[in-house]
Amino acid sequence: MSFETFAFQPFIYEALAEKKFTQPTPVQEKLIPVIQKGKSVVGQSQTGSGKTHTFLLPLFDKIDSTKEEVQLVITAPSRELATQIYTAAKQLATHATPEIRVTNFVGGTDKKRQIDRLASQQPQVVIGTPGRILDLINERALKVHTASAFVVDEADMTLDMGFLEEVDKIASHLPEKLQMLVFSATIPEKLRPFLKKYMQNPVIEEIKAHAVISDTIENWLISTKGKNQDRLIYQLLTTGQPYLAIVFANTKQRADEITTYLREKGLKVAKIHGGIPPRERKRVMRQVQNLEYQFVVATDLAARGIDIEGVSHVINADIPEDLDFFIHRVGRTGRNQLHGTAITLYEPSQDELITAIEDLGVDFQPKEIKNDEVVDTYDRNRRKKREQKKADELDPTLIGLVKKKKKKIKPGYKKKIQWEIDKTKQQKRKIERRQETRQARKHKKKSSQG
Repeated sequence: MSFETFAFQPFIYEALAEKKFTQPTPVQEKLIPVIQKGKSVVGQSQTGSGKTHTFLLPLFDKIDSTKEEVQLVITAPSRELATQIYTAAKQLATHATPEIRVTNFVGGTDKKRQIDRLASQQPQVVIGTPGRILDLINERALKVHTASAFVVDEADMTLDMGFLEEVDKIASHLPEKLQMLVFSATIPEKLRPFLKKYMQNPVIEEIKAHAVISDTIENWLISTKGKNQDRLIYQLLTTGQPYLAIVFANTKQRADEITTYLREKGLKVAKIHGGIPPRERKRVMRQVQNLEYQFVVATDLAARGIDIEGVSHVINADIPEDLDFFIHRVGRTGRNQLHGTAITLYEPSQDELITAIEDLGVDFQPKEIKNDEVVDTYDRNRRKKREQKKADELDPTLIGLVKKKKKKIKPGYKKKIQWEIDKTKQQKRKIERRQETRQARKHKKKSSQG
């Protein structure tokens, strides 16, 4: 299928050509026709599935740029995500005639200036964080009652960050006859009452990824047992020369610790997490995208909300409790069919978490650092696998005798069975010894002839 199948307005095709987008992704293929029919949608899909253009393309196609009113409202749970959607929307808008007016309303920006601008002109497309959009509605500056479509992006993250109440209040200001699109990586139980309240018989579509993690990504697993974790991260960043590496930590405090250690070691490191003021975070992001930094330390805010191109290495300093975040983190590398390396550090006590990740379809390669070089090492399950192999190779006669012995039977018969087991084991050992002797003779004979 090609984008021509959707019969968009010419300006959409100009924008797609500029982006060199030729074929729709599976999520676009399935949901664009549904959105074009005006139906409400709950779309469940993983990061990197082309979700943003899934809703932007058909909704922009319907916008009347001659009407001076709000026609589309899009919320995102973080400033970074909102800005990412805004950038994609602005690229489409510039190709329309007249140009579609798109605004980005996020916290940490000048609200008074935004109110003044809205007094003279309303945008046709509103994108932003729930708190700021609701503020502008409550100030009677932003008039959303004319909107025909409402998009809630990353709904599960919106819920986790405590913004669902604001989204609910925004929805209450929108007209009853409304096309609503909710996109989320997961659909938590706590999200369902909100969906029921505003959506009647929506099309629910789960787009399963062909592979949980791209096959262009190598997944390395390194044990931290008896090692200094910060030193290990430093070694990994300075061994093998990554083009651009992101180190993920579970908490702001841990991200601060790693950054301090790496900076003390002389590395130029960018730090991105929720505790950094918005303006500074924006500046750091711009510097990272301009390749002023080779190393970035971040929390999961970056995994879901920031799109950095050219990431060659991802290091999980901590394993996230929510394994969805593991997929999002690793998905930062290996994009556009480029090779990527994801490195996960773990302690032996986290074995169950590693097994849970493997159950998602992740194939780990066990590694260690030796003489400043990353080398293959033993599989952590080797003993378990060896025991399993031995059990599989156990003589069927012995298995039968052991089972018999476990049953409640007369003591004399039990002795007899034990004797049979010992006898069978003895015979097996004799055969093995005989084979070893034969092999040794053959080897001796060959050596003497040589």
